[in-house]
Amino acid sequence: MIEYKNLTQTKSYGKLSAIKAYDIKHNLSGARIEGSSIREAGTLVYNYGAMPVDGKTIDALQALADEQQLIEKYRALLSGERMNTGENRLVLHQLTRGRVLDGVRVEADGVEKGDFYNGELEKIRDFSEKVRNGEIKGSTGKEITTVIQIGIGGSDLGPRALCYALNLIGPEDGCTKKLNARFISNVDPDDACAVLEGVDLERTLFVLVSKSGTTQETLANRDLVFKVMERRGIRGLVPQKHVVAVTSNTSPLAKTPDILAVFFMDDYIGGRYSATSPVGGVILSLTYGFDVFRQILDGAHAEDVCALEKDIRRNGTLMDAMIGVYLRNVLKYPYTAVLPYSQSLHRMPAHFQQLDMESNGKHVNRFGEVIDYQTGPVIFGEPGTNGQHSFYQLLHQGTDIVPMQFIGFREKEGNLDAENGGSTSQTKLKANLVAQIVAFACGRDNAENPNKAFEGGRPSSVLVADRLTPFALGSILAHFENKVMFQGFVWNINSFDQEGVQLGKILAKKVLSGCEGDENLMAYSKLLGIDF
Repeated sequence: MIEYKNLTQTKSYGKLSAIKAYDIKHNLSGARIEGSSIREAGTLVYNYGAMPVDGKTIDALQALADEQQLIEKYRALLSGERMNTGENRLVLHQLTRGRVLDGVRVEADGVEKGDFYNGELEKIRDFSEKVRNGEIKGSTGKEITTVIQIGIGGSDLGPRALCYALNLIGPEDGCTKKLNARFISNVDPDDACAVLEGVDLERTLFVLVSKSGTTQETLANRDLVFKVMERRGIRGLVPQKHVVAVTSNTSPLAKTPDILAVFFMDDYIGGRYSATSPVGGVILSLTYGFDVFRQILDGAHAEDVCALEKDIRRNGTLMDAMIGVYLRNVLKYPYTAVLPYSQSLHRMPAHFQQLDMESNGKHVNRFGEVIDYQTGPVIFGEPGTNGQHSFYQLLHQGTDIVPMQFIGFREKEGNLDAENGGSTSQTKLKANLVAQIVAFACGRDNAENPNKAFEGGRPSSVLVADRLTPFALGSILAHFENKVMFQGFVWNINSFDQEGVQLGKILAKKVLSGCEGDENLMAYSKLLGIDF
């Protein structure tokens, strides 16, 4: 029987809290590093050698994971239990990339939803291939060359990060870029203005993404785009014939007339977990081909299967999650930096920021009771080596210790490189990653000049793959999704709703309707020059 209890109600947490952090500054060694790797999904290696944990700590983390029944709760989630207690919904984004457990039936209106999603995949394949080969054209008869996704939050961050990551992946991985992908998310009209500048609207397809069909920013940007198309006065251009929608089958967008196609997602897929649904699948398939999107799904599915392993020493995602709990709740570190040493992943920190902070930024448990311990950390990050010339100063010598999650690849993605000073640019990139991990862990003493002293003992982990293939990209995505899920189970919170974003939306609508007697809203509205 599955039991849900707060972290501080567990016996294992008390034992974990009593364990002293492992001294990585004085005990990091080649043998330790080599013995701290866990292979995942056949393509990733998670290494925790520079984390402040030893065998005793790991045993305690295993005990906590077992007591909180993390794998059992994961299986329950995969089996169709209603894990989203706040919205009384299933949580089955893993189903978008393949069944992890046999015999799972998720039905609605007599339709088995897994089979239903397979039907959506076929729709995506058929539509994307027809656009890419010119069978489907714009309303003036010209072939589509640009696709622009209009969405915000989970309808933008994940798909955008994946799309940018694929940009340098070549035909050897089945990736043939045929359309240029762009994104409009911010309701700030300057965002749309910058994206639309220079775009040939006759050759552009818009992907409108909103599960509810009522997202204010997305609908505003849709209307702005339509206005621009009409203003340009191109003969024969019909705005609606350049739009497809991704939405739920109960939303107003599902009934929008005169658009090219509608692709459906389900209530059991949360926005920040939707990149492997049609939310990401449509634009990725249009831009790079459906087979590339299929490889992403396969990589994510392989990672989902690996996450079922109960032994923490053989489950890199579980180890990552539990070490994160130790850092947050025992060592009391409030931040985590996500640092990919790959320019192709430059938008991944933003996606993981939403994934983690929107999921686990909660102050009540699954039953609505206020909790007395820390939950999700603040997530931020930039790609290396850019970040080294930005905020690494604070990471090295600041008064707060910030744990780090590095991501690195043995080989480059693109076909361009050059040798300078006896080494290639890719080698320099990897050398910087190696140097940073060791520098953060070991530091450097300098009694004569404290300004040049590095305290060390600053923890990090690294996720490594040979190359950034679509399969590896899907695996990385699922690793972080499942890490966040496991941590939510440990903290006994609902990682799948996002009430924290609702109050601002409600008050914004109140401002737009004239503030309705709220003097605080009125005063700030006047300051910002809002006319009523």
